[in-house]
Amino acid sequence: MSAFIFIIMNPIIEYTNFRKFMRDFYEEKKLRHTFSWREFSKSAGFSSSSYMKVVCDGKSKLSKVGVERTGQAMGLVGFEMDYFRAMVKFGQEETDAKKKAAFEEMRAIAKMHKVRVINSDLFDFYESWQNPTLRELAPMMPGATPGELAKKCCNEISAEEVKNSLNFLAKNDFLKKIGDNTFEQTAKSIVGNPESTQLALRDMHREMAGLAAASLDLPRSERNFTGVTMGVSKDSYERIVKVMNDCLRQVVAIANEDTNIDQVYRMNLQLFPLTHSVKENDDA
Repeated sequence: MSAFIFIIMNPIIEYTNFRKFMRDFYEEKKLRHTFSWREFSKSAGFSSSSYMKVVCDGKSKLSKVGVERTGQAMGLVGFEMDYFRAMVKFGQEETDAKKKAAFEEMRAIAKMHKVRVINSDLFDFYESWQNPTLRELAPMMPGATPGELAKKCCNEISAEEVKNSLNFLAKNDFLKKIGDNTFEQTAKSIVGNPESTQLALRDMHREMAGLAAASLDLPRSERNFTGVTMGVSKDSYERIVKVMNDCLRQVVAIANEDTNIDQVYRMNLQLFPLTHSVKENDDA
């Protein structure tokens, strides 16, 4: 089995999506000389001439044997091959628990070799309600101690947890420390779209949903809950999602323009099924 010697534009540690890594490898090889999906597939020992493209398109998975063959075809050795194995598991595991374990394996491999997984700090940021809350709250209370910040949170948090969160936020450039117990935001908004943050975002949505339920006991003047149960088609679902996304962008714009903030709020926009489609075959 042949192996390719190549210099890829980005190190493998900068990837969390193995399919993107494979596609970038293919595109770079194609730029250097004549290279095809057929050649890529053949070099990895697959009989199907388009198998690598099918995998990159997300239409098929790599088996354990396929992972080894593909890694060899891309010239991966040592910790890069270990990282690729873990990255494939992260991309293909079905449960959140297994995905999280695979991602932690990726980070452990990177740390062992003194390199950093890109966007892993975002993964940590979204793992708890505490980080985004304190990122907003701390700049409002210059000079406040961790204990004073803890008392301002509606949900229970210790002074030590506040201190640890602030240290994390400052270390990873979510906040900038400008004085004793005084912080400012490094940016108004944080976008959490990278592949590596999606799992943590799901955990945060679950956590925030629980906090939202608990807030139902607050006076109506301090919280707003509305909802509607309706029948929809796939087309109307897509249109509703677009309206919700447009609404969210407008809300973020309003918040970013505010120069007199004095409280931290969370807004959840939720649209989820209460039934299965009546057009689906129950026997399928």
